Amino acid sequence: MGLAAMASPAIAACAEDEVVLKGDWGSARFSVEIADDPEEQRRGLMFRESMPRSAGKLFVYDRPQRVAFWMRNTLIPLDMIFIDARGVVQRIHHEAIPGDETSIPGGGPMLAVLEINGGLARAMGISEGSVVRHPAFGEAAEWPCS
Repeated sequence: MGLAAMASPAIAACAEDEVVLKGDWGSARFSVEIADDPEEQRRGLMFRESMPRSAGKLFVYDRPQRVAFWMRNTLIPLDMIFIDARGVVQRIHHEAIPGDETSIPGGGPMLAVLEINGGLARAMGISEGSVVRHPAFGEAAEWPCS
């Protein structure tokens, strides 16, 4: 087995289609689809009947901004993880209700939002203050790629 195959999340190279989170609770890795243009961000995870446990969708914005989500046409419960420009989790909305059109605000300026299956954040222990590793956060990130 080569060294790259054995690399831990702390030393593995970053990839556009992968997000790694870590904190006092441990670490987690998700394969992600990127929503970085207005049409992809508008559609999000609408109309999906399921999503693999280790998958998610990462919404990345051009600049940090206030964001709010809703669950219109979303068929599965989701956890929404709101992440600032340094790649630090600032807020988690647990188990958003499918079809609910109530606004879910992220709070202060966020650069990204990670959506994962509802209930996973609590089950894994993902919490505010956790750090996120992904190329979107650049060199100023708390846990940069390089």
